[in-house]
Amino acid sequence: MKGKAYGVGVGPGDPELMTLKAVRLIKEKDIIMVPGTNPQESVAYKIAVQAVPELENKTVVPVDLPMLKDREELKRSHRKGAELIESYLNKGNDVVFLTLGDSTVYCTFTYIQEILKEDGYETELVNGITSFCAAASRLNIPLAEWNEPIHIIPAVHKANDELDLDGNYVLMKSGSHMKDIKERLVSKGRDVKAVVNCGMETEEVYQKAEDIPDETGYFTLLISKEV
Repeated sequence: MKGKAYGVGVGPGDPELMTLKAVRLIKEKDIIMVPGTNPQESVAYKIAVQAVPELENKTVVPVDLPMLKDREELKRSHRKGAELIESYLNKGNDVVFLTLGDSTVYCTFTYIQEILKEDGYETELVNGITSFCAAASRLNIPLAEWNEPIHIIPAVHKANDELDLDGNYVLMKSGSHMKDIKERLVSKGRDVKAVVNCGMETEEVYQKAEDIPDETGYFTLLISKEV
């Protein structure tokens, strides 16, 4: 029998935010895969191993998934990753692929999952706490109240959006565009807060727009609410 592939979200950074299901699967399954070239340097691995020390004694396989803008190169990368996973599934091994945050939100594994499904393999997505929910908690604010809509935008791709919709904004991975984005939001009379490296040892929390540095790290999440 072929094995089953699980895309398991490990949350944004704090190992205490990992779900019981994620912990159980990591403990139960022998083959754990992580994005990158060196498993021990993977952010997802570093989070998971704190909650599941047994991970150090398991077979941990790196899956090289470089961040590329060329769509065709991306497809080839995803196909190569899928074939690596399939090589283990064909031996009857279940595979747990660790991913940051939640496995259904801007998750690289979902591209690989589509290939696996097309090739006839069984897959399952296991939720983790999203970075924006964790960031709202660290800022000690509700993400939305009453009938407020929430607009979740990958700022790394859509930094030039007008940002003029009603409701609250979550701008993910906004570090490289921070100066322009926060200035535009402030000019519209909005409140702007940010969390960098949420839940990690290097976490930084900013409650005011004027305190947010103009340049921040890749894992920067901005929350902007109407005043």
